[in-house]
Amino acid sequence: MLRRKEAARYLNDVRGVPIAPQTLAKYAVIGGGPRFFKFGRRVLYRVADLDDWVDARLGPAQHSTSNVMEARHD
Repeated sequence: MLRRKEAARYLNDVRGVPIAPQTLAKYAVIGGGPRFFKFGRRVLYRVADLDDWVDARLGPAQHSTSNVMEARHD
């Protein structure tokens, strides 16, 4: 289990997703972020939930930028 600052560091360093702990805190209030658990006043994230959140936000793999444009015109 990772605390919010550690979760942001993991997402940045391991998954390549630039995100600040403050952004994770905002998502915890408004929704749309990774699943988390409360332990008293602490917010904890499981690595698997962070990975699932990133994977769900990724678009499909592309071979070239023209593939992205073709998909938008369909």
